[in-house]
Amino acid sequence: MANFVWQGLTNREIGKLMGTTEQVIKNHLRSTFDKLGVWTRLELAMYVASHGGKNWSEASDHAADTLGGTMAS
Repeated sequence: MANFVWQGLTNREIGKLMGTTEQVIKNHLRSTFDKLGVWTRLELAMYVASHGGKNWSEASDHAADTLGGTMAS
């Protein structure tokens, strides 16, 4: 999911690509925001940039593969 967010896609567009609903995407993003202490996608992008930048996406993809390709919250 991280790659979709960085590409600037809307929740609806991400949901369609992942075969789920916009609300599920909103829930996962809210959970991510809460865990990282950010409020917006901009703050999330700034957090990621300050904590490994591009490698962050690769790490999250690896974690998803480890979890069987699911979107863990």
